[in-house]
Amino acid sequence: MANPLLSDWSTPFGIAPFAEISDDDFAPALDAALEAHNAQIAAIVSTTDAPSFANVVEALETPCQPLEQVLSVFYSLAGADSNPAREALQREFSPKLAAHFSAITANKTLFSKVQAVWDQRETLDLSDEQARVLMLTYRGFVRGGAALEGADDVRMQQIKSRLATLGTQFTQNLLSDERSWSLPLSEDDLIGLPEFVVAAARAAGKDQGAEGPVVTLARSVITPFLKFSPRRDLREASFAAWSARGANGGDADNRAIAAEILSLREERAKLLGYKSFAAYKLETEMAGTPDAVHDLLMQVWEPAKAQADQDADHLTAMLHKDGFNGDLKPWDWHFYSEQRRKAEHDLDEAVLKPYLQLDRMIEASFSCANRLFGLEFTPMDVPLYHPDCRAWEVTRDGKHVAVFIGDYFARGSKRSGAWCSAMRSQAKFPVEQSPIVINVCNFAKGDPALLSWDDARTLFHEFGHALHQMLSNVTYESVSGTSVSRDFVELPSQLYEHWLEVPEVLREFATHVETGKAMPQDLLDKVLGAATYDMGFQTVEYVASALVDLAFHDGDAPADPMAKQAELLEQIGMPAAITMRHATPHFAHVFSGDGYSSGYYSYMWSEVMDADAFAAFEEASGAFDAERAQALETHILSKGGSVDAADLYRAFRGRLPGVDALLKGRGLSAAE
Repeated sequence: MANPLLSDWSTPFGIAPFAEISDDDFAPALDAALEAHNAQIAAIVSTTDAPSFANVVEALETPCQPLEQVLSVFYSLAGADSNPAREALQREFSPKLAAHFSAITANKTLFSKVQAVWDQRETLDLSDEQARVLMLTYRGFVRGGAALEGADDVRMQQIKSRLATLGTQFTQNLLSDERSWSLPLSEDDLIGLPEFVVAAARAAGKDQGAEGPVVTLARSVITPFLKFSPRRDLREASFAAWSARGANGGDADNRAIAAEILSLREERAKLLGYKSFAAYKLETEMAGTPDAVHDLLMQVWEPAKAQADQDADHLTAMLHKDGFNGDLKPWDWHFYSEQRRKAEHDLDEAVLKPYLQLDRMIEASFSCANRLFGLEFTPMDVPLYHPDCRAWEVTRDGKHVAVFIGDYFARGSKRSGAWCSAMRSQAKFPVEQSPIVINVCNFAKGDPALLSWDDARTLFHEFGHALHQMLSNVTYESVSGTSVSRDFVELPSQLYEHWLEVPEVLREFATHVETGKAMPQDLLDKVLGAATYDMGFQTVEYVASALVDLAFHDGDAPADPMAKQAELLEQIGMPAAITMRHATPHFAHVFSGDGYSSGYYSYMWSEVMDADAFAAFEEASGAFDAERAQALETHILSKGGSVDAADLYRAFRGRLPGVDALLKGRGLSAAE
């Protein structure tokens, strides 16, 4: 039988025929796809025609359909529905793919053709987008090591291959730790827990095949347990497991892997003539330099730490009042902070959560997209890779725009966190293709599923990324959708979070799971009034992670990353009762690949813009101002990476923002 991964897909809108694909199909399909791609590259290299934009750059932009099909399906499954066979394949594929793409970058004849087109760029009468694609292509070859010769060239290929292997290993070690730990709970251990936390623990136990409820390391399970369990011993045990991910010794320990990754990144940057990996990585970002990143983070760190220190004193007093002597610990913060929130804002998550039904929050995110951009969402009945997945056709004015897939629930086969990816990106060259976009989350299952406020925010965040993909309107796939600088990619996602807090949205969609009644005004006021509650803690745990990431990459790579982490945290005065959001052994953003390496700061950089961008709506007629929505789509969401990010933002807002809007939005005042 023909391999379904290599066939033409006659499914609705070209969705992968998941039901026909088995794990045995991937390896032979990848080999065939790589062979097809090699033939495509060889044709570009061997042509005797004078190098031109069409026969070099556009030829490189032409998708290798078999390769795109294999990779889109495999990596969607590897992240969201892994199993031992897929994990083994991922370990095999990572170095193979790294070698394949490195060989393209290292092909001297191919680079000479790219160089020739680049050298004649002023005479080619290119469109703005074509000029941008040419620049990015040339820059990508140079930064990939195309100009290196001899031993340096060979070493660069070795480094890329090794980094691909280590990134895969880091991710799989983390997944192994996350799914191998659980804490069984007796009926007595459930005393004092809200019903939705009990339900999540029972669902987690059922998912694991346990006899009763369990705490797992899925964020949607462990975070509410830490918030609500009055059992300090159980909170400590759970937090210890959570913070030890990737650092438990044995084959799944990530500490040595992190050290080797940092060393190889430094060597890679220096082969290319940069003084550090951070200097190399940030050259192409909006921030530009490590100093600019450090300055932003420290502007936020000082007021955030001051607020967190004040909050710690208050929570410590609550701890002592409960009869526990000594210092406030990291496993105490969530619990006492939740008690304080309930007391000061009269906001009880157990009361709030029944108003945040998953299905209603999905409807809310769709409704906002409809009001802002005219998009409509119709459920589709198509086979997907897991029964939990759902699909919608996205249309505007009756015309097909995209397919949107949602995979919302936590399970042992899914890596932690939440993300958006495109199984197919929008493009017009060589033929028009519409995007197929996936949002993957890790919410606790329920009947019906209820979200925390943070969960609902995550849903809107990832849908903001999806809109960036769905509303893309460019010619070339390489600059489509979220193919933008790392510190700009979070702008659409973080900006979209603001619509969750629009009162009329909550009044319409935050309806009680049992009564169907809208959230009462007093509860709505409490929710919005507490929007910046505990922001000192949230900002400190994030900025600490970003500062450690920057310190790892700005200078000599540390031989002992854990020692460097401890040194940096002491230097900035990290509060004892707060830990990094992502400590080194489980810092997947930074070590599972190069995406956020030396770039975890980008959420904060984008937040400077998103706070200012939403203010543009507020300064106009409000959250659904039609003119501002059109400007957002025209200047940002539709453009992808076809224009420099700073120019896109200026086109939307007329200027670049300062940090003041961010501090105001987080309820933090600048440090004196």
